Amino acid sequence: MKKPPCSLWFLLLLGAGSLLLLVRLQDLTQLVLQQTPGVNMFEAPRWTNEKDVVTDFTPAADQTEVQFLSDSLLIEDSVGSKQPVTKRHRKLLLRNLNPSGAPSGAEEDQHLQQQLADTQASRRRLLTAVCAKYQPGVSEQPVSQRQVSRVYVEDRSRLLYCEVPKAGCSNWKRVLMVLGGSAAATRGIPHDAAHYANRLRRLENHDRAGIAERLRSYTKVLFVREPFERLVSAFRDKFESPNSYYHPVFGRPIISRYRANATRAALRTGAGVTFREFVQYLLDVRRPVGMDIHWEPVGQLCNPCLLRYNFIGKFENLEEEANFLLRGVGAPRNLTFPDFKDRNPQAERTSSRTTVRYFSQLNSTERQKAFDFYYMDYLMFNYPKPFKDLH
Repeated sequence: MKKPPCSLWFLLLLGAGSLLLLVRLQDLTQLVLQQTPGVNMFEAPRWTNEKDVVTDFTPAADQTEVQFLSDSLLIEDSVGSKQPVTKRHRKLLLRNLNPSGAPSGAEEDQHLQQQLADTQASRRRLLTAVCAKYQPGVSEQPVSQRQVSRVYVEDRSRLLYCEVPKAGCSNWKRVLMVLGGSAAATRGIPHDAAHYANRLRRLENHDRAGIAERLRSYTKVLFVREPFERLVSAFRDKFESPNSYYHPVFGRPIISRYRANATRAALRTGAGVTFREFVQYLLDVRRPVGMDIHWEPVGQLCNPCLLRYNFIGKFENLEEEANFLLRGVGAPRNLTFPDFKDRNPQAERTSSRTTVRYFSQLNSTERQKAFDFYYMDYLMFNYPKPFKDLH
């Protein structure tokens, strides 16, 4: 019998060895998969590109919370190390946490913050354009102490706030007192303390160098209100409620000048000024008593073309915009803008409907003259004409 050639034996041994090796490799693969579940052994690792990493701007007061959120969103790789969350990872995580596809609370908040920031940029652009047209070169002029007499200083938060009466200024003073450390909370500050015992410094009390440096480096804040609505609010507050200052100082000369056959009682007390009489006083170039900050146009009160405010808020969205500003300057998380009304709290708040009711007491000529009086405020702060017959 002929023996098989050596080459055949070699092939048989090689085949048997290969079979044993394959079985051993399969056993090893199963062992690895059991030790590292969920890892795809046949997918190459994906390295995070620098452009994919998402970074979010947050105020200083939110850093602890942001760190916690970042830690919870870090992804474990196959060897237990942490990789940054990429845009792709974040979308997948949000989809898993919110399968319905509806925006999450974080997404909605981020969208709102972006809207508020865009609104601020738009308001600043408009103000710059209006000032360039009507007061060219004014921002290059030196600033006098009188021109910053209504501006309050909060050095801790590096804020400058111009006081506009009837546009939330009482509550803004409360906020500044808390920021400055002279009060623990806004709720416990009475109206008179907010105005007459607030320990707040005005910008005019600094020397010229101090004024210039703060105007250059601090956040300059201005809150405005629809001009006719602000005027009606001031009238109701000062003349329709008892007032030991405005009735004798303003009411008596107004009644004496604009009311025919005024009674002795009215002339003595100054009580009972009508809205029409008040507007007549306002529009009179020879008014019997001077201007007052409660109805002085914001363009004259806060000099926006000269001071170039960084933040222009509106009373119509006061709480939301004020809280956006407070977060941006790093205010404490527990400090939010108060919403209470402490003067005449039982009285109806002045609204656009209230304003229409009061201005219906005037004829079209008087309404037009009042609009002309506040024309620059309407223009600078983008308020629409309140009546169709105005031009």
